[in-house]
Amino acid sequence: MDLLALRYFQTVARLEHVGRAAEKLRVAQPSLSRTLARLEADLGVPLFDRHGRRIRLNRFGAAFLRRVDRVLAELDDARQELDDAAGLERGVVTVAAESLLAITEPLRGFVPDHPLVDVRLSQASATGMVEKLLSGDVDLCVTSQPLPGNDIRSRVLLDERVMLCVPSGHRLAGKGRVELADLEGEPFLTTRPGYWQRSLADHLFAKAGLDLHIVCEGDEAGALFQLIDSGLGIAFVPSLGQRADIGMSVVWLEVDDPECRRVLSVAWREDTYLSAAAQRFRDHIVEHFRTYAEAGPRSRRPGPGFGGTTTG
Repeated sequence: MDLLALRYFQTVARLEHVGRAAEKLRVAQPSLSRTLARLEADLGVPLFDRHGRRIRLNRFGAAFLRRVDRVLAELDDARQELDDAAGLERGVVTVAAESLLAITEPLRGFVPDHPLVDVRLSQASATGMVEKLLSGDVDLCVTSQPLPGNDIRSRVLLDERVMLCVPSGHRLAGKGRVELADLEGEPFLTTRPGYWQRSLADHLFAKAGLDLHIVCEGDEAGALFQLIDSGLGIAFVPSLGQRADIGMSVVWLEVDDPECRRVLSVAWREDTYLSAAAQRFRDHIVEHFRTYAEAGPRSRRPGPGFGGTTTG
């Protein structure tokens, strides 16, 4: 049994497909199959149930995978810790976020100062971020929803009011402040389920006993204000978005509900080693939002990301 065989097994176990695993590992499929067969022979039990070309992890394989994940994670952490201890000014930091717009401004300051750090980004819902953290696929998550887990720790970056954005000429445009009852029957622009704007809208409308009338579930952050301006619908947008130069005539209204807020946080796993690169980025993004909050509205640049997938 060697480390290469364990990594091959781990990949096949996660994908449950030899062909796709071989492609991901960049090895020939027959070679991968032989390695798995030798591993099973060495262990004395089958790790997969095979049905023609399909394979499924069996109970032996599932038990073995839990141990293999732990062993390989420890080895990866050990290598990273040695690199960090040696003072190498390089590394990889992987970050998942509901919206990549939330980290564009922090990246603007981080990347030039850390040219040897490889920053890798991905977009995910809250559930997807938890899965990525627990599997070790990402180091950090920037989230507007709490991420459950005993070993997941987080730090608040920004606590802000969420506003209602409507087209100019809308029946509510002159109110300045609205109640949830005022929104009954209004067409809403929001995100897919799992992202914070959708969760917020679902919660507020359910609490008020109102039906949420959704006319658009979108993933294009830049299109939101155009859609509002066109009269398609209205949307919840963090107040941070008021400082973005959108070049359109939309109206911002306060929502008379204390729960109409967005709390942006950075999260990480406490039970694994966090590389020096990831620690630097975490500290940088915390400092970035601290400085942003202290600067006050007059000196702030356009908001560093103001949503999930639709609103940024």
